[in-house]
Amino acid sequence: MLYTIGTTWMQEIVPLIVNEGDLTPVLTVPNWDRVPWLEEIFAPNLLDDRSSPRAIATHLPYPLMPPTFFTSKAKVIYVMRNPKDVAVSSFHYHGMASFLADPGTFDEFLNKFLSGNVMFGSWFDHVKCWLKVREKDRIMYITYEEMVRDLKGAITKFSNFLGKQLSAETIEGIANHCTFKNMKQNQMSNYSLVPEKIMEQKKSAFLRKGISGDWKNHFTPEQSEHFASVYQEQMKDVDCKFVWDEN
Repeated sequence: MLYTIGTTWMQEIVPLIVNEGDLTPVLTVPNWDRVPWLEEIFAPNLLDDRSSPRAIATHLPYPLMPPTFFTSKAKVIYVMRNPKDVAVSSFHYHGMASFLADPGTFDEFLNKFLSGNVMFGSWFDHVKCWLKVREKDRIMYITYEEMVRDLKGAITKFSNFLGKQLSAETIEGIANHCTFKNMKQNQMSNYSLVPEKIMEQKKSAFLRKGISGDWKNHFTPEQSEHFASVYQEQMKDVDCKFVWDEN
């Protein structure tokens, strides 16, 4: 069993690795069915009849993982992203998803984000609890930014971690399919199959930009300064250097 913590991107990449580059599952099965979300009530119905390895996506913090996880051999790919970009992405998602609370202004939403008063709670607590896990031998950490910089390299790392020795040609094909442009055009991945009353993509596309650093188009200097002060306080005891810390 494999858990992927975060990003729709992984729901596209992992099935292609497991199926050694075969595009059939990602072109014929909606991503929420091919890699169901652990926290959704229908996940057991989708997973019970599947043989191992089964891929599952989740945003759950480490302490809320199912008891069976802690005694299993399940592998985890944990994807982290610059929290400023996470805040921006989440703001737009709240604006188009009818099942989420109105985000208000960006400034209002940013304050909620920094206090952890958003879906799945504090980004800071989430990252810190997963960095402190005891099962590090079966957890791979990677950042969204690393994937943006070198997608083929990331796919190679994922493949090795999952015990799949793929050819350079297969990895090239997976990387080509999993570009933002191609995923945005894939009906099975862009959430266009979801009724408009649930996700109003005229307000904001689910797959919006797929870049790093979009926060710079949303944050005021004051917001950026406030965010940095909260970040420094929250992460002061974390012994980890992230790629976004360079900026």
